[in-house]
Amino acid sequence: MTSSFFSKSERDLDGVQFKSEFESAADKVLLDVRTPAEFQSGNLPKSVNIDFMGADFKNKMEKLDKSKTYFVYCRSGNRSGQAVSMMNKLGLTSFNLVGGIDAWPK
Repeated sequence: MTSSFFSKSERDLDGVQFKSEFESAADKVLLDVRTPAEFQSGNLPKSVNIDFMGADFKNKMEKLDKSKTYFVYCRSGNRSGQAVSMMNKLGLTSFNLVGGIDAWPK
């Protein structure tokens, strides 16, 4: 699976699609791009936090493992959508949770 095969709309997944794709993917990372304070207030199990608003965000994205698939979320889907766009330009395969953390099916 190569990120160049996906259009923006194919990278934007609703909660059910996102969770299903995440659960079936091998070599995956669940990435929370909210602030550390937001992350500490509640997050999805086994997610990793990299603050989209942090000055070193792009530098951290450039160091990510390109062999993994990244499932990215934030509060509303805005920051994660921007992060996914950046990540795909860097050659990373990533998907955005449209609607943010609250869209994750319970």
